[in-house]
Amino acid sequence: MTPPPPPLTFRRPGDGRRPDPALDDAPLRAARDALSRGDWLEARGLLLETGRDWDLRGHRVLCLAAAPAAERRAREWLRTEAGSQDAAVLLACAMAIRATRGAGNARVAREALQTAARAVPDDPTPWLALLLLYRGTAAPQECHHPFGELHARHPEHHHAHHVMTALLAEAGPGVYTFAADAAERAPADSPLALLPLVAHAQRFRVLAADGAVPADPTAAGHWHGRHPRRIVEAAFNWWLEWGAEDRSPRRLIDLNHLAYAKFHEGRMAEAAALFQRIGPYPTPEPWSFSGSEAHRAFRVALRTALRAV
Repeated sequence: MTPPPPPLTFRRPGDGRRPDPALDDAPLRAARDALSRGDWLEARGLLLETGRDWDLRGHRVLCLAAAPAAERRAREWLRTEAGSQDAAVLLACAMAIRATRGAGNARVAREALQTAARAVPDDPTPWLALLLLYRGTAAPQECHHPFGELHARHPEHHHAHHVMTALLAEAGPGVYTFAADAAERAPADSPLALLPLVAHAQRFRVLAADGAVPADPTAAGHWHGRHPRRIVEAAFNWWLEWGAEDRSPRRLIDLNHLAYAKFHEGRMAEAAALFQRIGPYPTPEPWSFSGSEAHRAFRVALRTALRAV
């Protein structure tokens, strides 16, 4: 089934706007901006309101933790509320992000995350931050332990599966088995249904970086052939059936992957419809996978798709 082309009132996304890790989460953007100005009260309220929605909590905590001076603000919060678990998790995650950027001590960050994980045993968020810390500073095999701990707490964790997919894509085609198994185990309405498509995009990233295929996915033919057609069709059909129900900010990451695949498959009407859903929220992945600046690659694909419909 092919959706109709976008209407003439289509708003062109990304005009001068760079990808924002907060995506379309307006309360998160407000809390992050307040945190950067030195006010942690909005972050406190936001995380309290988020509750045990683990995917949303992981998204929000990590975005807050990446804000300027997040570690300092989290320490101020802890001095005011010494027993705040949210403040402790935010502090540990901020330390981890600084360490992945080469500005902090990875060992100290790891210990802080482990302490936070013990304090909030049901929360997968410290394990997500530890997975990202290991991904950035340790040997690849070390990532399996935090992923296992995280998976035990939330088997459908979206961000964690994307991290492991990127990692396993660098190891070889075994990533396809990982992605297919995760998609098959997940409930029918889970966005992990799109993980095989993400795995195929990640394999292109690895192959292009190694010089094994042309840097242009279309020229490489990466989205042509029986296997790519099957996974793209399955992902698109999932979106048609379940996509309207998904309100998570991270749905935009999946939509960007799906638009990228449809564009390079040459299905411009479908790509244009997906661009319409993306609006002003391009994501760095997968548009950067050819080695191009992500925002520019997104704009080129958007204009090309719109001219074709």
